[in-house]
Amino acid sequence: MRVLGVEGTAWCASAACYDAEADSVLIESDAYEPESGGIHPREAAEHMQEALPAVVERVLERVDGPVDAVAFSRGPGLGPCLRIVGTTARALAGSLDVPLVGVNHMVAHLEIGRHRSGFESPVCLNASGANAHLLGYRDGRYRVLGETMDTGVGNAIDKFTRHVGWSHPGGPKVEAHAADGEFVDLPYVVKGMDFSFSGIMSAAKGAYDDGVPVADVCFSLQEHIFGMLTEVSERALSLTGSDELVLGGGVGQNARLREMLETMCEQRGAEFFAPEPRFLRDNAGMIAVLGAKMHAAGDTLAIPDSGVDPNFRPDEVPVTWRDDDEDVAIAPESGPVRGAEAVVEFDGDTVRKRRVPKRYRHPDLDATLRRERTTQEARLTSLARRVGVPTPVVRDVDVGSATIEFEYVGASDLRDALSAPRVRDVGRHLATIHAAGFVHGDPTTRNVRVGGDDDRTYLVDFGLGYHTDHVEDYAMDLHVFDQSLVGTADAPDELRDVVRDGYREVGDEQVLTRLQDVEGRGRYR
Repeated sequence: MRVLGVEGTAWCASAACYDAEADSVLIESDAYEPESGGIHPREAAEHMQEALPAVVERVLERVDGPVDAVAFSRGPGLGPCLRIVGTTARALAGSLDVPLVGVNHMVAHLEIGRHRSGFESPVCLNASGANAHLLGYRDGRYRVLGETMDTGVGNAIDKFTRHVGWSHPGGPKVEAHAADGEFVDLPYVVKGMDFSFSGIMSAAKGAYDDGVPVADVCFSLQEHIFGMLTEVSERALSLTGSDELVLGGGVGQNARLREMLETMCEQRGAEFFAPEPRFLRDNAGMIAVLGAKMHAAGDTLAIPDSGVDPNFRPDEVPVTWRDDDEDVAIAPESGPVRGAEAVVEFDGDTVRKRRVPKRYRHPDLDATLRRERTTQEARLTSLARRVGVPTPVVRDVDVGSATIEFEYVGASDLRDALSAPRVRDVGRHLATIHAAGFVHGDPTTRNVRVGGDDDRTYLVDFGLGYHTDHVEDYAMDLHVFDQSLVGTADAPDELRDVVRDGYREVGDEQVLTRLQDVEGRGRYR
């Protein structure tokens, strides 16, 4: 089977042919490069209109045999560009008299990594210009486990480089200048498996304006931004129980990001794979490969149903080409437990938690995070207990070694014993600590302990928590728990309603109203 792929979501006009029998991919691309500033949608569309027929023609000239289907990127992306791609694909399918397959661009980034690696059910970090999110397969769809709450990682970096006066794309220029830089402190914002780049971008611009050498700012941008992406990737591995990680997206070409992810996976005993650069940047090869799998599953489009969608999210795609029994494994652990940040050991009724140094992070950043999070966890765990939320008793704290000793509570993580009453308890507990003026910061189904002799529901691991009186922060706490349910529950929608009901019993309705706004900020909503 041979599938012709057509890609043009933003800046790169690309065509490809995938030969499934030989497992070979032929790609031809022509990238749009603006003279100054970022990508202009009208100019990008004009480039697409001119370049797309040429790259398609070059591919077809080299194809040895008939084409069995035409696959195209339906979205997400720039509307004017997508419409040209859609029109081109429909015309090709008609002239070749073959089926049409509509592919989600971001799912294609994930699937090309899964295809090339041979992994069964990996977590995927997509790091591209307009996107940054974590995906994991569960219950027939790719679930968004975490994502940027403002802008994509590549676009964030481009905002800084435009401020400096550099042309698009900015990522390679930041990478080149970072080679001569030294570390300076910048904001580091992780909220569960979500993250934000707006604060660090403003700080980086301010540092440059204040005379900090541009090489130092570039070096530190990479250390902080890629450190955030690597940390949330490890959190996703810990939450889901997966030991496989793939990388997708154009920013994945950055050597420092790949180095961080590979180091993190080595440290926790997981496998890491990044496709070759031609499959990381926008390309029709990944569209053709996924298109072949969808075509084989009978997942094709009639022409009237083939409209493009600039806001096409990966979690909207029914995954028809995988078996239902391929969910990311969720299984209890035995012996010492390795979480995203720490190793937890058990000694009778005592739990010893030690935040281990992360080799992927810059030593100065790592030491600061380990110290601050250990101190905050001890304080907020005790404070939550004082305001009536079940938590373990803190027995000892050693900030120097980033170690805390707790009372042993519960019989398992909530992840491994989900039920509506327990999820309702979490809603009540979060409302209680919010009323006391602080957030948990990382309330996932792994950071809740349940069962035991008293069958109570305990909140644990307050390391990302902080004091606040902002309704936005309280809503983000609920959003983080929501996403962990999506990643670990077989029927998450019902449980998501239950946690809101529990919150409503104790908390402020304004928080639930703001939660709707927060949920709408995910990319392409």
